[in-house]
Amino acid sequence: MAVAAIESVKQADQERLVLSGDWTLATLPAPISALERRLCDLAASHPGWDLLSVTRLDSAGAILLWRAWGRQWPAVLAISPGHRALLERIDAIRVDVQSALPKQSQSQPLTWLLALGQESWVTARHLLAMVALIGQMVLDLAYLCVHPRDMPWREFSANLYKTGAQALPVTALIGFLIGVVLSYLSALQLKTFGADVFIVNLLGISIVRELGPVLVAVLVAGRSGSAMTAQIGVMRVTEEIDALATMGVSRSQRLVLPKVLALAVAMPLLVIWCSAAGIIGGMVSAKLQMDLSYGFFIDTLPRVVPVANVWIGIGKGVVFGLLIALIACHFGLQVKPNTESLSSRTTTSVVTSITVAIIVDAVFAVLTRNLGIP
Repeated sequence: MAVAAIESVKQADQERLVLSGDWTLATLPAPISALERRLCDLAASHPGWDLLSVTRLDSAGAILLWRAWGRQWPAVLAISPGHRALLERIDAIRVDVQSALPKQSQSQPLTWLLALGQESWVTARHLLAMVALIGQMVLDLAYLCVHPRDMPWREFSANLYKTGAQALPVTALIGFLIGVVLSYLSALQLKTFGADVFIVNLLGISIVRELGPVLVAVLVAGRSGSAMTAQIGVMRVTEEIDALATMGVSRSQRLVLPKVLALAVAMPLLVIWCSAAGIIGGMVSAKLQMDLSYGFFIDTLPRVVPVANVWIGIGKGVVFGLLIALIACHFGLQVKPNTESLSSRTTTSVVTSITVAIIVDAVFAVLTRNLGIP
């Protein structure tokens, strides 16, 4: 293994730099920064280079020489075909990287239009992929109706346990605390107008109809939705999904459908659970703040909160569960085989799920504005 060497040779009234030895990462003299400065200084005063004596040249040595030459070919160069091909590849990589970089727009006022078009195109592709995923699920359901023995009950029950039963403690805690805070803040205002008894109306409508479903949607999107995306994404990275396809197992039937059905069943139950915890927290706070008896609270609640609000909350839970599971599975299937894509897709899945849940809640509020209001 010969160490990289540089020699100045004068031939025919012209001075050339003759490089010899192995120009590889293992044989380059340290520190490499000092060698690079020396090569840059020599390149400025020597137009001719002779690399015929270089026995080995790897990408590290080629990049070092290419940078010393100012990223262009010297005026006179003697080099073997193999080493020339390596330097040409280095040059091609540089050109590809420059062409891939976004170019500065000549018309600055239209830059926003280009960005808007790119985002719209990305959104349209995701929507098309979601529609395709929904269509595949419909086909899977039709197949399972004809062949009920192929229903993945084990996957369904496992996802139901993970997304439903294991989420009960944190959901109850958050609901209880939100009820306490809402009751405490409302009591301060209602006491001013002598309307203490209306705290039952305020807590019942707000928690059962709005806060319960939205809180559960945010918690499930951050807890279960991210887990679904990460699970499917890891299977993409480790090529387990490709292995399922090789064995003839449908990825949508075994991975997507059980998650969607389980979350659609678990979400309305979690909404009821969270709403009940919120009302209990509000009732306890009202007792402590306003000395409102538990008996009066329990007796008044069914009269001031129509049962239609409960059905609206349950309906929101079903829709939120379907959407969160679909979005989580979609972005999980979009993961590329690298860890950077896995982290970015998981983040995008959670943000998209929460945003969609809030948008759908606003649509529900408009469509059901005349329902459940006493």
